Amino acid sequence: MARFVRWTALMAAAALLTAGCSGGSSDDGKGGAGTDTAKPSTADSTSTATTAAVPAALTAQKLGWGRCKATADSAAPSSDWQCATLKVPLDWAKPDGSTIGLALIRSKATGGDRIGSLLFNFGGPGGSGVDYMPAYATTVSALHEHYDLVSWDPRGVAASEGIRCRSDKAIQASEDVDATPDTPAEEKAYFQDAVDFGKGCEKAAGKLMAHVSTTDTARDMDLMRQVLGDTKMHYFGISYGTELGGVYAHLFPKNVGRLILDAVVDPSADSVGHALNQTRGFQRALDDYLKSTDQDPDQGSQKIAALLKRIDAKPLATSTGRKLTQTLALTGIVLPLYSKESWPTLTSALNSAEEGDGSELLALADGYNDRDSAGHYGTTTHSQRVISCLDDKQRPTPAQTQKLLPEFEKISPVFGDFLGWDTAGWCHDWPVAGQYETPEVSAPGAAPILVVGNTGDPATPYEGARKMVDELGKGVGVELTWKGEGHGAYGSGSDCVDSTVDAYLLKGTVPKDGKVCAS
Repeated sequence: MARFVRWTALMAAAALLTAGCSGGSSDDGKGGAGTDTAKPSTADSTSTATTAAVPAALTAQKLGWGRCKATADSAAPSSDWQCATLKVPLDWAKPDGSTIGLALIRSKATGGDRIGSLLFNFGGPGGSGVDYMPAYATTVSALHEHYDLVSWDPRGVAASEGIRCRSDKAIQASEDVDATPDTPAEEKAYFQDAVDFGKGCEKAAGKLMAHVSTTDTARDMDLMRQVLGDTKMHYFGISYGTELGGVYAHLFPKNVGRLILDAVVDPSADSVGHALNQTRGFQRALDDYLKSTDQDPDQGSQKIAALLKRIDAKPLATSTGRKLTQTLALTGIVLPLYSKESWPTLTSALNSAEEGDGSELLALADGYNDRDSAGHYGTTTHSQRVISCLDDKQRPTPAQTQKLLPEFEKISPVFGDFLGWDTAGWCHDWPVAGQYETPEVSAPGAAPILVVGNTGDPATPYEGARKMVDELGKGVGVELTWKGEGHGAYGSGSDCVDSTVDAYLLKGTVPKDGKVCAS
């Protein structure tokens, strides 16, 4: 089962994940993946923290930068990139206890007048910064002149004690589970699949499962800042990375340097609120797509909903021999909505499906689910679920979800059912308790943070940008709006957005709050 709420900009899919480096590992074998039963963290997830109590062995550690290595999934990047492993506490409540290793990647500033390090988180949660950073470097070439570009695999992700909850064979089998159950038998199978997934994560992660929260990663970031030798944190967060950036600013307001939050997650929304927001966002993007093809949005949406209903009753054949289920078809529709440039691909895939061939939608779904041609799946969705279920305290019951379904379906006949059921299925009977209803991002005393919203963003609707500005607090959050399409604004074709962000990061120029870029 894939989840769309709080996803990264996955329109890049696996094809752009071309870089790799050696994985971080536990320094003593006690703090990483294992078979110990996970227990809820005792750390206060909302209190302002300093790193004064962190032992010098961690704050003064020297990173052994070296050539990045190829992985099973990707070739090594060019020699411009270096990789290293940072030691961080497994449990931030016990900073002098066991440690785990985080995989880092960097490329030094290419020009003069170096400002410092610029950290990137590309979202998810669960996205690999080590894999994605080299591919993104061309987008931020102007920033690369004056910043060391740095990213990392957060705890529990990929090369940083990455968590794999089930085998490739089991993942493919789970794709036959109906994520919008219509019968008691389908509902039972749906929730049993969620239970089985959680048990698999618990077995694979061990003690780590209770220590991969957004708060844990924000604390990792500040240790990273110190070890990199930066007085202030300069940061570029995309999608879920905006929530991470907001939590960092709350915990360490005095350490905030120049922070960009692009494609903003609404920090005032709980898990049900996120699902409702994203139902609106994807329906809005679908409406815009349908208008671009001279279709009436209401009629076009009903046509797609009818197609999905037929696929639910009888999955489509594909050239691979696999069947296109309703859930896979919906996933295939979602992917091209992340980028306007992919809309023609959606047209072709829908036309083929209407003619009885599910091959194109299946290929899109596989790209979203990080499945290669050999049937191997990446672990992004595993890490995403483990992190988000540790963050989110809200656990709607199946009965509560069924009462919510009419509201979801009214918003979107295409996406409502799936995202409605997801509110109960995603963290159903999860082995570890969630930490908060909504993240705390207030950052009184922090330097101005630039918050970028895109009116056509399907995954993180643009209303979340203003909510983030309000919650960061007066004099901290500064909103920049782009009237565009797709997930994220910077590097998406707007000279206005790019020049405003560049001026902020390179010169410290803060735009007027509420600035709008029309193109």
